[in-house]
Amino acid sequence: MKSGSINHIGIATLSLDEAEQIWSTLGFTPTNDQIVEDQGVKIRYMKGSGNTNIELLEPISDDSPIGKFIKNRGVGIQQIAINVGDINSKIVELKNHGFKMINDKAITGSEGKMVAFIHPSSCGGVLVELVENNT
Repeated sequence: MKSGSINHIGIATLSLDEAEQIWSTLGFTPTNDQIVEDQGVKIRYMKGSGNTNIELLEPISDDSPIGKFIKNRGVGIQQIAINVGDINSKIVELKNHGFKMINDKAITGSEGKMVAFIHPSSCGGVLVELVENNT
């Protein structure tokens, strides 16, 4: 995937199975569930045509980031993920331009990919996830 393209849109939900219904009806195919323990989330990607992906996010606990998001804002779009090349270089570049980062260094996300988050205050209220993708 090319740098600067959307990797996926993350949607916070209380139930992966319930949330899957609409996306399956719209032609998306579910993948196997993944658990990212350190982020307290269960994930199911819904694969569309081409490189189109929806990431369904179910909290493992109420005090996880997704659990807190749902408590404060309700279910719905939680983040937009963008493909980048060298993620740590991109983090430095963003910080040098004055953008506030949630992660100063990349962390391991779903599918073992390196990710980092830009604070919503730097992105017009939108949480932006950077996904290192060198393909």
